[in-house]
Amino acid sequence: MYDLAIIWDWLAFSVRWLHVITAMAWIGASFYFIALDLMLREAPDLPEGASGEEWEVHGGGFYHTTKYLVAPDRLPEHLTWHKWQSYTTWLSGAALLMIVYWVGGELFLLDPGKVDLALWQGVLISGGSLTIGWLAYDALCKSRLGETPTALMLILFAILVVMAWGYDQVFTGRAALLHLGAFTATIMTANVFFIIMPNQRIVVADLKAGRKPDPKYGKIAKLRSTHNNYLTLPVVFLMLSNHYPLAFGTEYAWVIASLIFLTGVTIRHYFNTMHATGRGPHWTWGVTVLIMLVIAWLSTVPGGESYEEAQARPLSPAEAQFAEAEGFEAAYFAVIGNCSMCHAREPSWEGMHWPPKGVVLETEGDVARHAQEVYLQAGRSHAMPPPGAFAMSEEARAEIVTWYRAATGG
Repeated sequence: MYDLAIIWDWLAFSVRWLHVITAMAWIGASFYFIALDLMLREAPDLPEGASGEEWEVHGGGFYHTTKYLVAPDRLPEHLTWHKWQSYTTWLSGAALLMIVYWVGGELFLLDPGKVDLALWQGVLISGGSLTIGWLAYDALCKSRLGETPTALMLILFAILVVMAWGYDQVFTGRAALLHLGAFTATIMTANVFFIIMPNQRIVVADLKAGRKPDPKYGKIAKLRSTHNNYLTLPVVFLMLSNHYPLAFGTEYAWVIASLIFLTGVTIRHYFNTMHATGRGPHWTWGVTVLIMLVIAWLSTVPGGESYEEAQARPLSPAEAQFAEAEGFEAAYFAVIGNCSMCHAREPSWEGMHWPPKGVVLETEGDVARHAQEVYLQAGRSHAMPPPGAFAMSEEARAEIVTWYRAATGG
């Protein structure tokens, strides 16, 4: 029997799968063209207007690539555009954000311990911040700062730090880091959609009309492409962070998120320099390791409410729906008896310092807040508890299923 929770979870899984696949395609293409651009070499027999060439070998064949500084004198019949990887990555990511953090906003988006907001207000902040972020960034790039790329990058970093702190003041730890990643990814995709692709279309139109293209369009696109290059790795980290409570579950999660952007610069600087010169500066790896050690140290500072504070906090309407449902008491004790050894604010399982995925199941409010996860992980499947931890009885699983269905009318 399929119910809404199962269908919804498979929908989220499918969209996440699409998001990962298209992100791999986009990042791979982006890294390849940055490397190709930096590896280009001059040659005596280059055609007019060409700035460099590169010979590559892959899959048993040889590839000869020539780059034109502005554009060739004529265009071939077939011209490949690299754009849909970026668009599909952003669209699938936006859909996933809506599924997890808008529809499930009362449980996953808002943290009532930080600020008292209605769900619609949280969703408005979520969506509005992505739009405002792009508009502010685009205005900076089009200002005189666009002529000083280093100063522009420093200001962009400052904006990201402010956004990391701001998201952390409103959203749950998971949602805050995820939204910072979405904020950054929106800038990257908007660069492709609003700047890079339109500029390329202008150049193509000029060539078809027999006009000489203006080099400024390539220069503008190159600036935005460079920004995307340095932002890619931090975005990947932030998208993965919701699986690791050591990243999002501490008081300094916003500092951790900010520092990750510095590692994106150091790592990409190494590879960009290596592609351009044949040798990368090894000091960048030392700096990266140092930053990661600082991040690991910051992750040991606990955050979130204590057990006593959680007990005293009133239930939200979404939590009350499950806590007041028929069969909750039996399901609650089934969870406490089988899950709370690991899923506690201070886990008692040896060697475990944080509850898996940051999911705490101690108080009635905790269990009610994570009702759907408990239902899917321990009721409808045997994913939890892990086979090596406890052998949860079928009776206990049935009690969880009965309770969840009673609460949802399923």
